[in-house]
Amino acid sequence: QVQLVESGGGLVQPGGSLRLSCATSGSIFKIYTMGWYRRASGQQRELVAAITSGGSTNYADSVKSRFTISRDNARNTVYLQVNSLKPEDTAVYYCNARHELNGWYNYWGQGTQVTVSS
Repeated sequence: QVQLVESGGGLVQPGGSLRLSCATSGSIFKIYTMGWYRRASGQQRELVAAITSGGSTNYADSVKSRFTISRDNARNTVYLQVNSLKPEDTAVYYCNARHELNGWYNYWGQGTQVTVSS
């Protein structure tokens, strides 16, 4: 019953910012770790940022200090604030939900495109 829908992507110039959102069905939101992944053209999917139900976070080294993940449990929504964007940040960004007690329960959104270009 878990559904994830991303939004907020777009075309921005280097140095620009975006705020990505991931709205969830919320049926079991509070016991899931939420994450943002991205897949650039010709590359593997990589973890960008994750946040547990308890609020602890981790980031890929390439985005640490520039990106911030947060969650609003009341609204069943996860955000990714992306700042100081670089062309290498260009990718499709996907929202992920993983059950903290049974990782077999794993859900993905459809993705939102972020393009950084001058």
